[in-house]
Parts: sequence; C-alpha cells; structure tokens
Amino acid sequence: MSFPLTAITIKPRKPINNKDCQVQMSNQLFTNLLKNHNLDLYIKLGHKTIKTKVKTVEMEPNLMFIPENILKDFCLPVQSYKFQAFFQPDLSTLKLGPVIGLLTDFPSNQQEEPHFRSIHAFCEELHHGISEAGGFFYVFSFNHFLNRGYYLINGKWSPLEHPLPDVIYNRIHSRKLEHSKSFLHFRQRLETLQIPLFNEGFLSKWEVYNQIFLEKHLYPFLPKTKIYTKEHLYELAQEFGTVFIKPVHGSQGRNIIKLKKEEDSRYSLQTSRATLDGNSKNQYELDEIHQHIQPLVDNRFYIIQQGIELVTYEFCAMDFRVLCHKNLNNHWQVTSIVARVAAEDEFVSNIARGGRILKPLNVLRTCLGPKKSIEVLALMKELAIKTAETISCSSPGITGELGIDIGVDPNGELWIIEVNSKPSKNFEDGIGKIRPSAKALIQFCTSLAFESTMIKEDQ
Repeated sequence: MSFPLTAITIKPRKPINNKDCQVQMSNQLFTNLLKNHNLDLYIKLGHKTIKTKVKTVEMEPNLMFIPENILKDFCLPVQSYKFQAFFQPDLSTLKLGPVIGLLTDFPSNQQEEPHFRSIHAFCEELHHGISEAGGFFYVFSFNHFLNRGYYLINGKWSPLEHPLPDVIYNRIHSRKLEHSKSFLHFRQRLETLQIPLFNEGFLSKWEVYNQIFLEKHLYPFLPKTKIYTKEHLYELAQEFGTVFIKPVHGSQGRNIIKLKKEEDSRYSLQTSRATLDGNSKNQYELDEIHQHIQPLVDNRFYIIQQGIELVTYEFCAMDFRVLCHKNLNNHWQVTSIVARVAAEDEFVSNIARGGRILKPLNVLRTCLGPKKSIEVLALMKELAIKTAETISCSSPGITGELGIDIGVDPNGELWIIEVNSKPSKNFEDGIGKIRPSAKALIQFCTSLAFESTMIKEDQ
C-alpha cells in the first residue's frame, strides 16, 4: 500500500440533540492528520459519508469523540473503536476502516446464536485481531446481505444491520452453493457496489495443474497428471506403479483412490471414499479396477496422478501444508508451515480424516538429518511463494490466501501435491493469540479496503 494510515481511537459521546454532528479531536491529531484543514469534515465509513464539524480539544493524541447518533447512522453498535484512517484533503474526507465482512454459509435461526461451523473459532480470532489492529468485522451469509450480519459483542455473536463492507473475505464451504443462481446474483450486486471479494472460489485441481505446468521453473515439482480415462489408467499405472485418482473439485482428502502395483501385474486399491469398497489386501487387474470405479468417475470429473514415494513419519504418510498470504504491500509471504501426518491405515494426511500436526523441522530431521532438513524447509518456502504467485496471476478475481501442500521424497526433492484457496483454520497453534496467518489476512483486507476507496474516488 503506497499511502500511510493513522490509527485512531473513536469514543462515543452523548449528543446534544439527534442532529448533533460535532466531532471532538485532539489538537495533535488535527494538526498531524488534517494538516490544519478547515473545521468542516466528511467522515466516511464503509460506503456511507456523513458531514461533521470538528472541534479541537486538549486530550490524548489520536483520539476522537463522535456523537452516538453518528455511530448509529453508520450502523455501528455504540461503543469505543479503533480504526485506521486516511485523510483526502481534496475531498475534505476522513476515511475510517477497514470494514471487513466474512462471507460464509451457516444455519440461520434468529432466536439462537449462530455457529459458523469449522471456522467459528477463527471468526472470533479475526474479530479480536481486527479490533486490535483497527477496523470493524462481522460475519454474514449472502442471502441476508444488507439485512443482517453478526458482530461479536460481550462474547456473543449478535445480529445487527451492518454497514456496507469495504472488502469481503469468502469462506463459503460449498462448491455447489458458489455455483448457484442466487450466489451469482449476489456477486453481480457486489460488482455494482464495487466491493472487492477474495478469494473468488474453490480451485480446480486440473486448472491448477495446468497453470503450474506452464511455468518452466515449477514444472519439475509436479507429479505427472492426466484426466482420468481407461487409457490413462493403464498408461500411468504401468509407468509409475503407484497412482492416485482424485476428484477435480474435491477437498479434505475425500473420494481419493490409491492404486499400488503388486505381483503379477495386479494392483491393490485403497480409498478414502466411504461408499467405495477399497481394501489394500485385495488385488485386482486394471480392467477390474476400471470397472469397479467406473460408476464413480462417470458422475464426476477425476484426474489420475503419478504416485511419489514420500518420506514418512513413524511409518505413516506425511506431507507439509504451507500457508501463504498477501501482505499490506500485496506481496506473497509464508505465514505457517506444518507437517501433516496421516492417521494409521490412512494414505491421506488431512486433519478431517484423522491426521495430526507436528512441527516441520522436527519431523524432517528424523528422515533427512539436521543440515538437509534446514535446506529443504527453506526451499519449501521458496517453492510455496512461487506457486502462490503463479496461481494468483492465473486465477480469476482476487487471491489473497492459499494453502499449498508439498511432499518430500527420500532424496529431499520437493513435489507440489495440491493448492487450496480455502485452507483449514484448525491446524495451527492459535489458542489465545492472533496467529501470523490471521494478521496477514487483516493486513491484506486493510490494503484492499483503502486502495479500493482511492480507486473509486478517482473514477
């Protein structure tokens, strides 16, 4: 972000009458922020602008008192806030923000406090982080947009008629919902209102593979991958011995099939799909396997992927989840790396399927040694950032967060397993603190919020 922001504490005061528009500002704040501008001031929050009069008062620096009626006009609960601020002298406007809305789907019952499913604790973390950094945060579902959102107050998510957000963070859980007519109509409304939304939606494994495949410096890190057909099943299974068959639009390790070559050109089959019989003790010919899974792949789009022999931990399958976020300056950075170790008898490491989380360096040392493990971890960060840059440049809309799954083979070589636009929030050690990943998200939202305001004013 190319312009500086100033942190301001806002405190409510009792109004003289319901038309009271006088804001009180410290002399220091008036001099430093408004550059001794005249006392007529427009205050903008979200998409609403209110005309006020400034009165300078001797009090703490970076403090403003605003009448309660103005806070209500902004659709804010009457309480103290911390905001980031930017003054536009040509418009006599003080922009306060960011106002951040998190979009998700959850059961709606006005008589009960909502629960935001797998990201409920993360929403609380974001609320505390945004309140601390400066801004206003609420959670909403798109079918109640402009009518009802939920704000955390006194430890409880309470409904409110919320201000229009400066930026929206998409955490909808369902691919089907994102492709519904009602959601597409909601997206059109956002475009009309010029409200930026990130991340645009779930990623397709096949599109991600092709985006990375086109980058010469990333191609060596990709397992060979093709659209599933009977011919490709024969080709890759015979070439590599082990292959994975995955739904293009799958997540959380669901509906994945693993084939491994055994004796006499027969293959064992394991699956993470509950409705498909897969037992690694049984062995099949490729024709039998294709017939076995044909009903599954006829109904969905699947890829078949080269199986890589990766390092394990205590004989359990393992990969590494690297979280990447864009920061205040719109640059990608690594905010977290964890080793994900599969549950016993599982071949996928996802936490949703019983996987556990360990510190990456400790785990790497057990299989690569101390020196090599440090080198591999550093290379993993570089690879993740380059992958994030490639995906964000190639994907539609705004991308600010990616979870990149990377495998390590016994030689210490790295492999890009998968890229997720809505990574799980349940695997970092975040109890009682604001995690680096949450802080990075807040920075990116702040950048989007103020930059989008500047763009609108210039149009």
